[in-house]
Amino acid sequence: MRSTFAALATATVLAVGLTATPAAAQPAPTTLDSLTTATPAGLVPARPSPDDVRRALSKIARASDGRVRLGVIGRSNENRPLRLASVGHGRTRLLFVTQQHGDEPLGTPAAIRALWALGVPDTAWHRWLRNRVTVDIVVQANPDGAVRNQRYNHDPSASGDYSAPGVGYDINRFHNPLTPIADNPVPESRAVLRLWQKTRPRIVVDYHMQGRYLQPDGEETTASVLWPTSPLVTAAAVTAGRQLAVRTDEATSRVPGAYVTRYPGGDYEGIARNAYGILGSASLLVELSDLPEEQTEFQITTAFVSMIATVQGAADGSLWRIDPARADQIPARGPALPGVLSTLSRDDAA
Repeated sequence: MRSTFAALATATVLAVGLTATPAAAQPAPTTLDSLTTATPAGLVPARPSPDDVRRALSKIARASDGRVRLGVIGRSNENRPLRLASVGHGRTRLLFVTQQHGDEPLGTPAAIRALWALGVPDTAWHRWLRNRVTVDIVVQANPDGAVRNQRYNHDPSASGDYSAPGVGYDINRFHNPLTPIADNPVPESRAVLRLWQKTRPRIVVDYHMQGRYLQPDGEETTASVLWPTSPLVTAAAVTAGRQLAVRTDEATSRVPGAYVTRYPGGDYEGIARNAYGILGSASLLVELSDLPEEQTEFQITTAFVSMIATVQGAADGSLWRIDPARADQIPARGPALPGVLSTLSRDDAA
């Protein structure tokens, strides 16, 4: 059995390179251990409702004295707000998106913890970090799907490719930058695309969930990552996505029991991972495995670690000094775990 959240909060395993910049360039570096132990674990349930998200974000905004800013980037078909939370005011912008698929929730509580960790403390290090980066998070991008625990958004009129007729659209197939935003039938995708056009983030990370997979060495995959693979993505954007994958792999793999693999994703340009790479961002997909319930805190923690490590790497520039060839060392994801059924065990999950 993998480590519990309490066991994870140890300085020896969660200080994952937050001291990469010389002391003269950043004050009193903060470790992931201190960020983890200082961040409440119960801000939202593991599978939060839209109301849970609203209450948690409001609590963080108050606790941060306004350093975490809240907004709405659009509305779902059932008129639920598509919530944006932002922290920092630096030139380098990052965009995290969680829960495009309503039945893949764990990136959402991880993002809420990251907002607390980055915005509520006000140490010299936090002020340094917030002066260098701006982090935007679309928290629970599919609220209508979340309340139904379904992959798709809610749109009974949905039809055509990447839809479940009478149910809704797969949001993560409708970010195609070659399609005019006004012609996009999916309000959640339109909202994220418009946010990208407004902010032009250097980094975009999309958090999903997958089934359970076994590696040839007998270890179970706990998360999978993949950079843009569309032939329309420039070499520079692919390189940046690969650097982002290495950073995420190395940070996550320092958590005891974590095993990161390469996701077998496709090349379609409407997938967020590909779309925002085509637009020029360093783009990455992170897929958390659908592990047993007792490992839920472990998975939320690994996602939290990856978020903080990405922000830190963008702030101190260490992210762009990574050798992208190291992404080739991330092993391919193995076959589905025998005898385990999961609604998320599908190769097209993201």
